[in-house]
Amino acid sequence: MRVVAVLALDNVVAFDLAIPCQVFAAARHADATPAYDIRVCGERDVTATAWDRETFRISTRYGLDDALEADTVIVPGVDPGLPPRPEVLRVIREAAGRGARVASICTGAFVLAAAGLLDGRRATTHWQLAGRLARDFPDVEVDPSVLFIDDGQVLTSAGVAAGLDLCLHMVRRDLGAAMAAGAARAIVMPPQRSGGQAQFIEHHDPDGDPDDLAPVLRWMQDHLGEPLSLADIAARAAMSTRSLSRRFRARMGTTPMQWLVDRRVQRARELLETTDLSVDRIAHATGFGSVETLRHHFARHVGTNPRDYRAAFRG
Repeated sequence: MRVVAVLALDNVVAFDLAIPCQVFAAARHADATPAYDIRVCGERDVTATAWDRETFRISTRYGLDDALEADTVIVPGVDPGLPPRPEVLRVIREAAGRGARVASICTGAFVLAAAGLLDGRRATTHWQLAGRLARDFPDVEVDPSVLFIDDGQVLTSAGVAAGLDLCLHMVRRDLGAAMAAGAARAIVMPPQRSGGQAQFIEHHDPDGDPDDLAPVLRWMQDHLGEPLSLADIAARAAMSTRSLSRRFRARMGTTPMQWLVDRRVQRARELLETTDLSVDRIAHATGFGSVETLRHHFARHVGTNPRDYRAAFRG
């Protein structure tokens, strides 16, 4: 029987801690016997939280070192502002060194990054904290748009409920689609959700961006429906295209045209949610010019198509 160790670290997110216990316990063979041995492993009595508020304390049957016997070690979300204890990092490194699969849910990615397991890897976490993960651990390639990332031995998931998607994925990888589908039915969850967490990311007004770029950002926002070129934007900013691109990259972490596409997609999302405009009209209103171009960029940024997005988020 496969052994799954879930680490109960201090200030663990209560929901994240429960997710793997529930999903892997729901994975059952045809004779109803469990497919996994689930062990919650902790350092001591720990505090469990919800949105950084203490909700209860738990005492585990297994110690932290018991995780070294597991086939899979899962790190639920914790407070990213608290550095992991050396004992935690040691156990995670040793488990990985012995060949265990290691996964994180939400801010558990900060623990894996601190252990060095994410260096040179693509990883994800809650979209609100993706920028912080990238800043704190520059050797990690952070992708805030997906629900989870399977990088072989190391897996990471986005915020909160994305842990469900990750754990079902691991069941599917271990025991097949039928087993995962059965577990999903038991917990009243789709076996596989479409799209990614990009559907839930909030985008803020240009007024909050650096002062020297704020005027041109507002102008771009006001002219999303027009066929703007890099030269047009540079002229508005009174800069050369090279200077504009360099300053944009330094201040915004992206290029002017990528920023423009992102804002056009965001505007398309708003129109899909709040209007009855056809997808064709939305494509022209947001500067994409055609439904095909809108669909292409929408899929890349949001992970689904405009029609399915409207069905899910209209209201």
